[in-house]
Amino acid sequence: MNPAVRRVWGLVYRHLTLYRRSWPRIAEIAYWPTLQLLIWGFTAQFFSHAHGSPAAMAGGALIAGVLLWEITLRGQLGVTITFLEDIWSRNLGHVFVSPLRPTELVISLLTVSFFRTMVGLLPALLIAYLLYAYNILALGPVLFFFFVNLMVMGWWVALLIVSLLFRYGAGAESLAWTIAFGITPFACVFYPLSALPVWLQPVALVLPPEHIFAGMRAALFTHQMAWSELAMAALLNVLWMALAAAVFAGQFRAARVRGALISIGE
Repeated sequence: MNPAVRRVWGLVYRHLTLYRRSWPRIAEIAYWPTLQLLIWGFTAQFFSHAHGSPAAMAGGALIAGVLLWEITLRGQLGVTITFLEDIWSRNLGHVFVSPLRPTELVISLLTVSFFRTMVGLLPALLIAYLLYAYNILALGPVLFFFFVNLMVMGWWVALLIVSLLFRYGAGAESLAWTIAFGITPFACVFYPLSALPVWLQPVALVLPPEHIFAGMRAALFTHQMAWSELAMAALLNVLWMALAAAVFAGQFRAARVRGALISIGE
């Protein structure tokens, strides 16, 4: 096996072992997506039963928005919590005593994030189908592009948070739980861009989710895919990921020079 692949697998396996032996960790992964779906799903059911077909379509958009936005939230938390595990266990210095490269660390974090996201979403998808008769797969093959774009967004948000952890240490830990949720009002998950004040609309337009969820609503309401919106979301993700990677690399080098890789958890 290639040495780089072996090092990445070593980190991934170490974290997967934690979940294999701890049911509370596994339960925590699925808790928030399931809770969010229950809250918004019952709200959608109310609209559907109270106001007929147009509201039923809005209810379907609510459920789809909850499920898709959880991809970004779970993807971001999957990276940052996995990184924080090393900080909490005072293990970050030991990890970098090995011949591990920063890119290999990032790949391992993204891999664990992917597994965590899939495990966290599966119960929510099942509940959506059993309780609300909603099948997200009905969106068709375009769902794959939604998934990839939202997952990538979660990853670049996470890399920026990890960069802040390199810069400010465990004191910035709270950002792992707040930043992605703070983006939600500007992501236009549950409403179109026109619902925002005019002066806030440019903020939403430079973020990928506004374009992704505009495409989702077009697919649900008009049964046509707004490919231009999806292409814009992909382009913005590439730009944001490049920026996040550059910031991560710079903060990692600075932390190594300061010796913060050993003291970051203290």
